[in-house]
Amino acid sequence: MGNTVLIVDDDPTQRRLMEGVISRLGYKTATAENGGQAVDLLQSNEGQNISMMMLDLVMPELDGFEVLEQIRPFKPDLPVIVLTAQGGIDTVVKAMRAGAVDFFVKPTSPERIKIGIENALKLRALTGEIRRLNKKHKGEMTFADLIADSPAMRQVIRLGERAAKSNIPILIEGESGVGKELIARAIQGQSDRAGKPFVTVNCGAIPENLFESILFGHEKGSFTGASEKHTGKFQEANGGTLFLDEIGELPLDMQVKLLRALQEGEVDPVGAKRPVKVDVRLISATNKDLLTLAQSGDFREDLYYRLNVFPIHVPPLRDRSEDVPLLAEHFVQRFAAEEGKQVGGINGEAAELLKTYHWPGNVRQLENTVFRAVVLADRDRLGFADFPQISSAMGLEAPKSDWAANDAGTPADRGTLLDTPVAQPSDYIGEPVQNNTQPLDSINGRSSPSYASELDEHSARAIAAVDPSGHLRTLEAIESDMIRLAIETYSGHMSEVARRLGIGRSTLYRKVRELGLDKQASG
Repeated sequence: MGNTVLIVDDDPTQRRLMEGVISRLGYKTATAENGGQAVDLLQSNEGQNISMMMLDLVMPELDGFEVLEQIRPFKPDLPVIVLTAQGGIDTVVKAMRAGAVDFFVKPTSPERIKIGIENALKLRALTGEIRRLNKKHKGEMTFADLIADSPAMRQVIRLGERAAKSNIPILIEGESGVGKELIARAIQGQSDRAGKPFVTVNCGAIPENLFESILFGHEKGSFTGASEKHTGKFQEANGGTLFLDEIGELPLDMQVKLLRALQEGEVDPVGAKRPVKVDVRLISATNKDLLTLAQSGDFREDLYYRLNVFPIHVPPLRDRSEDVPLLAEHFVQRFAAEEGKQVGGINGEAAELLKTYHWPGNVRQLENTVFRAVVLADRDRLGFADFPQISSAMGLEAPKSDWAANDAGTPADRGTLLDTPVAQPSDYIGEPVQNNTQPLDSINGRSSPSYASELDEHSARAIAAVDPSGHLRTLEAIESDMIRLAIETYSGHMSEVARRLGIGRSTLYRKVRELGLDKQASG
């Protein structure tokens, strides 16, 4: 799960330092000690998991510029940040022209590395989305562009690749939101009609009295309101593919005309004197059981057998749970880039939650769920608590570790500020100093030897985890005391308070207002 950064440097010390920094930022790492090893890794199966590369320019044998040149043919969209001890203008320009997206002069601060990686991954997400949209617009999308690695979807892809080799009529069946149109587009993109028109008709969204005109077209003056000639969808798709979505909604009288058009390879525009020859590849889709409709008389049986020559069933998302984390990561990167949010992915607990949910709305519901989570996110990775609607529907509560990591969310979208582990009684703040080596160091980031004695002087301000009756206090009460203590300790300077608590200022101000601590803060 998550993004993997490849670190390429011939200096083992530099590799270890960079690996430590990047790992602490929450990314996976892979390393290569020279340019040749990096190229080999990127060409291997493992290279498919590499999201970006940190590349040293000065290396023996194969230097950074040569690496950039060699990977360009097979990894054109891989973002690369180059590293060097010398940052001359000529070197920077040469590196950027070679394909680098950023340039670091060693030594580099962790903050600069963090910003560089985030910007590079955002660029990668946007570039990938633009490429997919362009391929979709040009009718060149293939099965390689689909995010599907589960056994059930691999079977769908195998059938789709076979169907693409001929002009056989295809019926794609599956629940609403499973991605039937994407399968149809991929079939077109891998057929000899790639790059030709791909025309979509939603049969469930067309008024019944306009079906014939929209599908077959009409001549000027052929009926009231026909002020000009209209080319129907069949003629628009001539030479390409016509995708009839929700074909089960087609009225019975139009089913007869559609059957004739398919049999004769020609259409009769309304008001035209002669039929028009068309060459279209027909792909239909439905979320209904057409055979049952045909048996009940609601769908023409002869048309059903004409459409159902090569059926492909797309399984619901609940039957291909292996794809859920991959799809979620894709949506996170896409929406984070579109919304300008610093969200790099989802953590393991969130991924497991999403895999377990049954997704009645399928991929479309997952997409909208991730969109909401990204928009509301206040941290760099989405966790369990960022999906309250899903966890609530399943009757689950977020793990305490996830609440602690998320300064903006409990299952009700409101969080706590417990940044220390909640495990053993001795871990709680408020225990006697002699039982804790550094009781507040993990919160305030202070580790000087004098700090323990300072805590002794102010032990009255320590935060108790239990009330006088011996019961655990509520998270809200502990959070309130935590913020109050921080404000007192740093004299109401809210920037410092937010930094020490590890949250954003806007989040801090919101919590201060909610807890009624406004008068204590000075700004």
